[in-house]
Order: sequence, then C-alpha cells, then structure tokens
Amino acid sequence: MHVEALWRYPVKSLGGEPLDQAEFTNDGVAGDRLVHVQGPRGVLTGRTRYGLLTIPASTGPDGPLVDGHPWDSWAAHALVLPYGGRLTPYAGPERFDVLNVLVATDGQVAASGVDVRRLRPNILIGGVEPGAEDSWPGHALVIGDVVIGMYTKRARCVVTTIDPDSGAQDLDVHRRIRHEFGGKLCLDSWVIRPGTVSVGDHVEVVPTDELPDQVGGWIVGRPYAV
Repeated sequence: MHVEALWRYPVKSLGGEPLDQAEFTNDGVAGDRLVHVQGPRGVLTGRTRYGLLTIPASTGPDGPLVDGHPWDSWAAHALVLPYGGRLTPYAGPERFDVLNVLVATDGQVAASGVDVRRLRPNILIGGVEPGAEDSWPGHALVIGDVVIGMYTKRARCVVTTIDPDSGAQDLDVHRRIRHEFGGKLCLDSWVIRPGTVSVGDHVEVVPTDELPDQVGGWIVGRPYAV
C-alpha cells in the first residue's frame, strides 16, 4: 500500500488544497482548518451553506488564502458574506468535527463511485481492496516515522451530495452511501506520532491499543461527543 494523495483544508468547509507532502502534527495536518466562517449564532459549514464548498482555499506564506486573497482581507470576507458569516481564526481542537485526520482508501472510494473530493479526506491510501477499511478501526497506519491511529468509520452527511466545482446537489450520492455502505465511508483518525508524509510513501497497517485524547468537535457551531 502507498500514499495516493494528500489534502489540507485551510478554511473549514471551503475547498481542499491538494499536497505532494504534508506535515502531520499532534494537531493533524499543519495548517488544516485554521479559519472558519462564523455566523451570528455559531460556525457556518457546508452542511447548511453548500456554496462554501466551492470557494477555493489554499495556504500562503502568512496563512490561509481564500481564492488567492489573504483570509483577513476584505476581498476574502466578501466571498463568504453572501452565506451569512465572516472569516474568523480558531486553532483549538474543537475545530475538527470528530478527530483531526480523515483517512480514505482507494478501494472503498472506487466501490462507492463518489468523487473523493466530496469525502474531504486528508490522506488517500492506495492499493487497498474494497471493504478492507471496515476492519481498520483499532489499527494504525505506519508511514515511515509517522503513525496515524484509526478510531472509527466516518458517518457521512449532506456535504457528500454537493459537487465541489459547481455546488449542484445530487441527493443520490448520500442515498447510495447509506444503502450500500451503512452511511459510513473513510475513517476518523488522529496522529499518534508526527512527521512528514509524501505522496508515494509506503504504508503498513498494524494493530494499536492507542486511543485519541479527545473525540468530538464543532458541528454547526455546537461541541459534541461521539
């Protein structure tokens, strides 16, 4: 098995940034979800503001960029204001919905027929048979010096129904995930041992007794526990 692809999401619920190499820290991928869209009653996400998912985000020398603009510039704020919020920084662990890394496998993505971008993983593992990820909770990915623990399968939401390019909704995507995969794709994961991961790196799956320190985070502005 190998690392097929890597992503970072500098702004929560905005577009993902593909990477050739990523630094996995105790706080997930360095630079991941450092900014969110804050509405009058809490965090706004792609679950209720579908158009946010189509806005490009990347990482600049001084932090997240929104469609090429520094996140704290008026040009960046203007892109999210139509969705009812403003860009706000927050680097606490609650900014992740469940855990700070999401792992996908090429076999399960192919079996689902879903554009992998709809699933918003941080890492895609290649060379995996369909269905293999079902047995991976309680195991860890070993990638060189990096160890990523896998906690549980990820329950999928309405975000999977949104085309990341056009913003068009296809409810059949989520129906298929529910009917054929029990509503779950990918694995909620966390970093046990930090380090650098590159596309193409060799991957092993090993058992682990490790457990994450914290499970749960923001979902439509409310902290929750799984």
